Amino acid sequence: MSTCAAKKPQIGVLALQGAFIEHEDMLKRLGADCHEIRERADLDAPMDGLVLPGGESTTQKKLLADLGLYDELHRRIAAGLPVLATCAGLILLAKDATQDACPYPGFATLPVRVRRNAYGRQLGSFVTTHALKGLGPIPMTFIRAPYIEKAAPDVDVLATVDDHIVAVKYHHQIGLAFHPELGKDTRIHEAFLKMTAKN
Repeated sequence: MSTCAAKKPQIGVLALQGAFIEHEDMLKRLGADCHEIRERADLDAPMDGLVLPGGESTTQKKLLADLGLYDELHRRIAAGLPVLATCAGLILLAKDATQDACPYPGFATLPVRVRRNAYGRQLGSFVTTHALKGLGPIPMTFIRAPYIEKAAPDVDVLATVDDHIVAVKYHHQIGLAFHPELGKDTRIHEAFLKMTAKN
């Protein structure tokens, strides 16, 4: 009797700028296949989930528009493609962002208001451990991080640090102000992969 191997999750990772390699490394260790999204043709590959990494949100928004990636990715996210968004990726998903004069649109599929660079300059970055709903204490690395000033009532708040919201889930979207890919704890990425399996 033959046994079929379980299908590997196929994860697209936005690789225009920022900390995408670390996400890929962690997801591959967990058994996923990753492909980098750099141009329109990369969207032809199968995609069970999408990672929007940290980096510089203004640069990422401009490149999404200039490279013709914005419309199709926006359509897929709005249609239910599971997304893990960290730091700048959270800003891309947010419906509203303060201190953001960028003329290029974000996806605006996550009904929250985010404050850009809320924790200050890079030298002010820090690591802490706080409880994340459903997972327990999680190490959190903040690098010039945003935080969420306001979330719609149907957004599930997963974690707060110093009374600021730093992690949320909304249907198929996970938005984090911190960088789980920079540590060794894989539980957030595991939860994301479970979400892609249900899609």
